[in-house]
Amino acid sequence: MLIQRAQLLDGRIVDIRVTVRIEEIADALAPRAAETVFDAAGGTVIPGLHDHHVHLRAAAAALDSVQVGPAKVRNRAELAEVLAKAPVGVDGWIRAVGYHESAAGALDRSVLDELFDAVPLRIQHRSGVLWFLNSAGLAAVGLPDHPDGRLRSYDSWSDAVARRDTNLAAISRRLLGYGVTGVTDATPGLGADDIVTLTEEHRHGGLHQGVHWLAPGKLILHDDSLDLDELTEWIAGRHRNNGAVALHCVTASQLVVTLAALRAAGTRPGDRIEHAAVVPADTIAELADIGVLVVTQPNFVAERGDQYLTDVEPGDQPALWRLASLLGAGVRVALSTDLPFGGADPWAAMRAAVHRTAATGTVLNADECVSAATALKLFVGHPERPDVPRTIEAGQPGDLCVLSAPPAEVLDTLDAGLVTATVIGGHLHVID
Repeated sequence: MLIQRAQLLDGRIVDIRVTVRIEEIADALAPRAAETVFDAAGGTVIPGLHDHHVHLRAAAAALDSVQVGPAKVRNRAELAEVLAKAPVGVDGWIRAVGYHESAAGALDRSVLDELFDAVPLRIQHRSGVLWFLNSAGLAAVGLPDHPDGRLRSYDSWSDAVARRDTNLAAISRRLLGYGVTGVTDATPGLGADDIVTLTEEHRHGGLHQGVHWLAPGKLILHDDSLDLDELTEWIAGRHRNNGAVALHCVTASQLVVTLAALRAAGTRPGDRIEHAAVVPADTIAELADIGVLVVTQPNFVAERGDQYLTDVEPGDQPALWRLASLLGAGVRVALSTDLPFGGADPWAAMRAAVHRTAATGTVLNADECVSAATALKLFVGHPERPDVPRTIEAGQPGDLCVLSAPPAEVLDTLDAGLVTATVIGGHLHVID
């Protein structure tokens, strides 16, 4: 296809011929016979966005799960009302997502039995790593005597829950509308069979974006079971099998142990730290020295910043969701949304990286703000090399995002509403 009158971020206005890769760029190119032509009309063309950490199946499931986060629920009475109105799935379960203790306090099986005991119920914490089950749900997964019904997401209990069919078409359409041409699925515990199944699901569901898989090298760490020797051996074992690792770090303790393990086991290309939600100042230089990639989510500053200001001690807040200090120290960084545990819009994540403004308008860690150009660059990395940005040059992948405004406006607003078309492998998708 041919994109005419496209403005690049450097201000040049060019025509771009695209197939699987960018074939030609020139001041003017003549259309070929039967070639699709799209007039960018002076709008900006950038590499298609790549969201470097998402969970596709969870994102699809969240679309038809009950939302019970703080924005929807403010106390236990409201939680009980929402659950009472929730539809029961064909498998007999009610599934709810997005829960945080600020909504209705701590949950366990006894609390859930009081709120709703008619059918099996599972509520996912917004962190994505914890589920709460009522007694009916515990019986259904073979754990009738479990003491509190608080279960980790990826323990073996979840195998007893029938997996729903997932149609990824709706997620695909949403991502296309944001100019996203590729994602990296960071769901832990996926084996080769799971990847084959998900690949078929996204093809049949109409997922047009390219999907890069981290599995099976993703490991979620838990503060109550951190073991340096065990983690070091796990990393070394992955490396011996020519695999990279992706380590989920959301606390300072997890990051400190991870860095020690990587130092002991050594690193290899492709090793990643996911999230790095808390980065103490004395670990920044080591992150840079080890050379491991950090994939982080500044959107949580906007989405959860007010909660952090309430829950996190003031002295610890500067360590939250660092960005500018990591880049300044030479740490390799890429950005993502953590869909569905974070919002799906990468442009909102970019705005959060630039402004770091919570919902109430409070700025969290202004020293960690970055420029709009930097935030955008961190969302256009290569799937296998997330910190290396793709560019609009001949030979680069033919995955592009076309916006309706010139570069200055794009960078000033970072607004997904400016996306007018997405090009994936030379195929045009016009955004309504």
